[in-house]
Amino acid sequence: MQQIMIASNNQGKVKEFKALLSSFDVQVLSLADLDEPIDVEETGETFEENAALKAEEICARTNMVTIADDSGLVVDALDGRPGVYSARYAGLDKNDQRNTAKVLTELKEVPEDERTARFVCALALAIPGKQTEFFRGTCEGKITKAPVGEGGFGYDPIFYFPPKGKTLAELSQPEKNKISHRGHALEQLKAYWKEWGGGF
Repeated sequence: MQQIMIASNNQGKVKEFKALLSSFDVQVLSLADLDEPIDVEETGETFEENAALKAEEICARTNMVTIADDSGLVVDALDGRPGVYSARYAGLDKNDQRNTAKVLTELKEVPEDERTARFVCALALAIPGKQTEFFRGTCEGKITKAPVGEGGFGYDPIFYFPPKGKTLAELSQPEKNKISHRGHALEQLKAYWKEWGGGF
């Protein structure tokens, strides 16, 4: 069985990847499975740049096929913030609740019809000896006035998805995977993988 490294310590994200890749004959590993911790500094100015930094560094150090994602929340009324700083918007400790609270505070006076936002996911696929490939997915929605739902992670409780009439935190994992930014990006990656013949 082929092993694939997910360049992340975020277990919520790794869980999503495992579910999204469950139909393929691969063993999904994460940075938590390595003997020594590897922390790649995200100094890029775009989602793609940050994803490439992580994928290429981990691939070079493990010699494994590596998938890295950089994703975040883009809020129109905040001029695209939090964007690439989504995970550490309220501080370097990457606290989901404080990040969510900061966005809600900044949108306090913004009316409902102007609270449009999208999740963006850029995937970088680094394969030893090959050029890094990129895949991008988005999920359009609106920011709620308060958190709703117990599932998901990150900004999911304040991200309302109109076609379902729910926040992402109210959806089951299979429901979320079908419509999420990460799911859309991964579908593109899987199509590329089949064309390349990588084993999926």
